[in-house]
Amino acid sequence: MGLLTTVVVVTWRGAEHITGCLDALARQDRPHRTLVVDNASTDGTARLLAEHPSAPHVFRPHRNLGYAGALAAALSLVDTPLMAWLNDDTVPEPGWLGALEDALRDAPEVAAAGSALEHADGSPQSLGVRLSADGHGADLTTPAPAFGFCGGAALLRTDALRAVGGVPAGFFCYYEDTDTAWRLRLAGHDVRIEPGARVRHRHGASTRPGSPLFHRWNERNRLLMLLRCAPAAVAARELARFTAITLLLPLRRGVPDAANFRPGLRWRVLAEVAARLPATLRARRGVGGRSAVPRGEVWRRWAGR
Repeated sequence: MGLLTTVVVVTWRGAEHITGCLDALARQDRPHRTLVVDNASTDGTARLLAEHPSAPHVFRPHRNLGYAGALAAALSLVDTPLMAWLNDDTVPEPGWLGALEDALRDAPEVAAAGSALEHADGSPQSLGVRLSADGHGADLTTPAPAFGFCGGAALLRTDALRAVGGVPAGFFCYYEDTDTAWRLRLAGHDVRIEPGARVRHRHGASTRPGSPLFHRWNERNRLLMLLRCAPAAVAARELARFTAITLLLPLRRGVPDAANFRPGLRWRVLAEVAARLPATLRARRGVGGRSAVPRGEVWRRWAGR
């Protein structure tokens, strides 16, 4: 029997932590192929990958494709039934991959299994992702039914992922996981979280949560995801709400001192969404054509839980 899983590790300037991730993968109790996408790092990551005793396969694009773009590029190189997504700043426990493989083996209706991600101190970071009433993805930190998985450590059926359109490469970073889970659910698949698949995660090692760039990607990609996946009324409502808040911010007092409340950043988000609108609407039609479950049914089932 051939290998079941290709573990795709995405890195960008990950010299400080990539070795720990690869060491942990070498300790897994299931055989697998490791494919590292090195997003044009310039910090010595390439040397560390070449010298690591596990001899991972390496794909090195000429520019930084982001997490979403790297996963999308790697998908064409995966020839195993299962594809794992893994951040380079994670340290999965030895039974991590086995727990995820068993979860999918025992439940053929499940197309993606997420992990239990923990902070360095062992406190929960993500036990899956819930969908808020306004279409935000938010990490669950207590056990509950999850709408989606955290893309930092998850296992997906390769054929199912390809059938729903793959990974949204243009997102660059953030919301590619929730968008993918949404499309899998629209196609009639289930998504589960496997609590026995435990991973320590240095959240934000490659990006800075709370930074202007972080908020720009988050706000833009949430709107793009809604335009692609949500019921039309929901997508239109949230785009209008974002625009209205942006217009009114200069007139309001007591505005939080956070990057996502800066009008300039929000106008840039809207400009990027507008520039991508034709392609996004084409993608929406593709998502609809591949769907087996009505958009409204998925929204009513999961939004606001």
